[in-house]
Amino acid sequence: MPQVRTDLEALTRIPSVSLDAFDQGEVERSASATAALFEAEGFDVEISREGGRPAVIARKAGPAGAPTVLLYAHHDVQPPGPDELWTSPPFVPTERDGRLYGRGAADDKAGIMAHLAAVRAHGDALPVNLVLFVEGEEEIGSESLPATLAAHGEKLRADAIVLADSTNWAIGEPALTVTLRGLIRVVVTVSTLAHGVHSGMFGGAVPDAITALVRLLATLHEDDGEIAVAGLVTGTASDLPYDEARLRAESGLLDGVAIIGRGPLLDRIWAKPSITTIGIDAPTVATASNTLVASASAKISMRIAPAQDPAAAYDALRAHVLEHAPWGSQVEMHLDDSGEGFAADAQGPIYDAARAAFADAWGHPPVDIGVGGSIPFVAAFAERFPEAALLVTGVEDPDSRAHGADESLHLGEFEKVCVAEAALLARLGTLA
Repeated sequence: MPQVRTDLEALTRIPSVSLDAFDQGEVERSASATAALFEAEGFDVEISREGGRPAVIARKAGPAGAPTVLLYAHHDVQPPGPDELWTSPPFVPTERDGRLYGRGAADDKAGIMAHLAAVRAHGDALPVNLVLFVEGEEEIGSESLPATLAAHGEKLRADAIVLADSTNWAIGEPALTVTLRGLIRVVVTVSTLAHGVHSGMFGGAVPDAITALVRLLATLHEDDGEIAVAGLVTGTASDLPYDEARLRAESGLLDGVAIIGRGPLLDRIWAKPSITTIGIDAPTVATASNTLVASASAKISMRIAPAQDPAAAYDALRAHVLEHAPWGSQVEMHLDDSGEGFAADAQGPIYDAARAAFADAWGHPPVDIGVGGSIPFVAAFAERFPEAALLVTGVEDPDSRAHGADESLHLGEFEKVCVAEAALLARLGTLA
């Protein structure tokens, strides 16, 4: 584990943000560093691009006739956001109170290192055949993944796929993720004027675009926060104990702020649709003039139920937006990204082996959870390899703050993750 941690910190120091606005040379450096780690363990390694960011594909043979296991993670990370929101610099891995802080320390460079730790635990006596796929653009939607699967699908074919990009139920409580919500991300633009005009001369008779946009966004929810878009699918989540106090603690909800929506809390965050405004283009407060703004845009992130068809969800959202255009304003909506949800039938010998491996590491088996976030590549793997068992495992915990400031990895739990994966490979080897 000391060397695993050293290597994790080295990866975390590389600011491998895959968004175009950031230095893509760092993503290349991250791919090369990941490739070198697995080359050192005797893997045959290649770096694939297929029109997108670099992905690492590697193979190492186990015993003849043994099952093949594909290990997935991603080496790209989210933008860090403003430095002042971080307690320590985002790309300087720092330990505090048993947690390692840094962008990517949890999501998902810890996933890479969990795979590597399991490999090192077995050395050259692998119990299974291993294929590694470490993607370089998961955080921007995995656009080249279909091309990668088309070009390298036979290399990646496996009996079991371990996707180390999820979370555990709690500290000391391991989990298998069996459902994921899908995603629709759109940009809505509202226009009311051909050009900006003086707010004093025309205000009161002429609507401005920002106010019209705000009114449009408000129609997406009912007064209690339930989604108001017709035609969306809802589902039900695992029956686990989860109360309002835990939700408030894990989310950082401020005192006095109400919880929105209806039904069991886990249904709301794992199995029902949600709609969030994640960005607005409009004049800033510091630079605003007394002008009726002609046009304003918002980026909307809609999570959809695991069983919802993304195309149908997009059509429902588009119909709602166009129908509720305030004051006859001109409204355009463009699809930015979409991804399918996932629901596993988590039964059979491979899932039995996974649950036993978790018990080896934690002392008790995992619970089955859903995740409200979206991992579109999981559905892509399920479609490409329908015969494979998909094991969506986690290196995170509810306080990891992935995508946010002060992202962190609980080091004690991370060690259990590594032990569990090493035990999983051993147990899968007995299924030959």
